[in-house]
Order: sequence, then structure tokens, then C-alpha cells
Amino acid sequence: MELNLTRPLLFFDIESTGLNIPTNSIIELSFVKVFPGGEQRIKTWKIKPWDYERGCQRPIEPGASEVNGVKDADLVDCPTFFDCAGEIAEWLKDSDLAGFNSFKFDLPMLAEEFERARLAGKDVNVDLHEPKMVDVQNIFHAMEPRNLRAAYRFYCGGEDFENAHTAEADTVATYEVLKAQLDKYPEVLKNSVDDLAKFVNRKFVDFDGHLIYNEAGEAVVNFGKHKGKTAREVYNTERSYFAWIAQGTFSLDTKRQFARLEEEFGREKLAAKFNGTLF
Repeated sequence: MELNLTRPLLFFDIESTGLNIPTNSIIELSFVKVFPGGEQRIKTWKIKPWDYERGCQRPIEPGASEVNGVKDADLVDCPTFFDCAGEIAEWLKDSDLAGFNSFKFDLPMLAEEFERARLAGKDVNVDLHEPKMVDVQNIFHAMEPRNLRAAYRFYCGGEDFENAHTAEADTVATYEVLKAQLDKYPEVLKNSVDDLAKFVNRKFVDFDGHLIYNEAGEAVVNFGKHKGKTAREVYNTERSYFAWIAQGTFSLDTKRQFARLEEEFGREKLAAKFNGTLF
């Protein structure tokens, strides 16, 4: 079944130097952009992983290299994410997103790279919290719990796909699996990005889940000594906590979301002061 789209849906997959988002980088990024009507465009970037603090290429962890087959020497002459950020942002523009287990790793890793480039002076404005996100793994695990290779075998004819663990092959396979899922579960899955995205059950304010939304739609701290308290409550009782987050070893997305809330609460408090009301 072909996808019923009202705007482009961008399938993506990432290969990286390792799995710790704050200390690793993207080495390969692949997009399959599917437009209303079925047109497809594919773009893959090989990226030199850059350590902005040290000003040098970031090494690939041995375990990651064993999985994705990429060596440090393969990327020496490739552009950095900073170099590619503008083109990548154009591909993302006005699109919803889809991937396989992307909400837990690929999406926050991509957000981290954009934050790094922005802090390094790249004039690029991308908010990856805005698009709808369809995670094909969530649908797969809800129906037939396994991994991408098993999903492809199960939904797409029983054969392994070639070049697994390359970003482009994994991205194309994810697209094919989602279409097959729509064919297999027509009574469960509605052919719209709105409904497919609901399988993500997104409640996180930041991609790492250090902040989550409660039933009232308020940001709540989801770890440590303030777990369960609203961010507003923490702001009113221990404002230094926000500075601790900013200086800690958290992802750039987590830091940005805390900073955004701190700025929002500060504006509200200033407005309340001028209005003669209590914050």
C-alpha cells in the first residue's frame, strides 16, 4: 500500500562513531524523501565526524566500526556536518519524519549535530521537535517484536536485504517495511502520518527524556532529586538547578530545552511583576 501523504515524509537513518549522543558524531546520514503522489528522492552524506572542542576528526569507536564497516581513514576527505548542515536542513524543510528506532537514537543524534553546528556559528534554524515522527519500529514491536532485518524478512518476502547496516540500505528497507505494514494491518493502521505518528506516544520535552509532559501539558523533571516536580516549581525554588544543567554533561538538546523553559518562566515572572501580580 502506498502512503497517503499530505506533505513529504522523510525517512532517515544514521551511522555514527558510537552510541553515546553527547560524545559521538554522525558519519553517515541517508534520506529517502517521499512526496504526496509517490515521488521519491534519495540523498546520502558521508560525514567526517568533527570534535568542535578539540578542532579535529573524532575517532570511530571500534565496536561501531565493526557494525557499520566504516574506518576513520574513509572519512578524512569528507565534509563535516557543519559543512553539510544547510543542505540537510533544506531536505528536512516542510517534511514529517520516519525511521526505524529513530526516536530513541537517530533523531536526538541529528538534533545534537545541528546544535553543535549552531553553537559553532552555523546560521541554520532547525527544530526537530516540530515535525510528526513515525517510528516504524514502534509499529513492528507492537505487532511482531523483532529488529529491522527480521522486519524486512517478515513483511517483504522472506529474504534479507543487501548491505544491512549501511545508512542508505537501512533507510530504504524502513520505507518498504512501513508500506508493507499498512498492507498487513489495514484494520489497525490508518494510512496517515497523524495516526502512524501516534505509535511513538511522544511525551518527552527533550529527546533524552529528562523532561516529560504531564497530563496538564506541563514540563516535569524526569530524573534525579527533582524527579516528578514541574520545571516551573524547580525554577521557583532552586533556580541554580538550571545553571547546573547548562554546565553538566547533558545533550545539547536537553540543555536547550531547560534554557528555553528558564527563559519562558523569566518572561512570565517579569510580566507578573509589572502587572502587580504574583508569579
